[in-house]
Amino acid sequence: MLTNEIYKTWSGMTAREYKDFKGLRKESLRDNMTDIEVALTNVGEIATRDIARKENPQGLMKNLEVVKRGGSVARETRKVYECEVNESAISKENALPYRYVDKELIE
Repeated sequence: MLTNEIYKTWSGMTAREYKDFKGLRKESLRDNMTDIEVALTNVGEIATRDIARKENPQGLMKNLEVVKRGGSVARETRKVYECEVNESAISKENALPYRYVDKELIE
């Protein structure tokens, strides 16, 4: 739930929405992210961890606030990255070449 909130905060999509965007079914989302997508996810997770260590939030609502703040660090990082490279950090590109034919996975 909390990791999902990190994704939603920095990318605008839940993990399920992100997988759908990339055309994934059962495959790992993280394994199919581009380098920048993985880096932004890591920034959000690390920022969340560090804020939580410092503030020691108690309860779901306090932890959710910390998660959103950590995800916001990644969102702001994404904005700077996109401004500098003039393209979206979010890509439909997958790290692994999957293709589905009639609901069967062809590798």
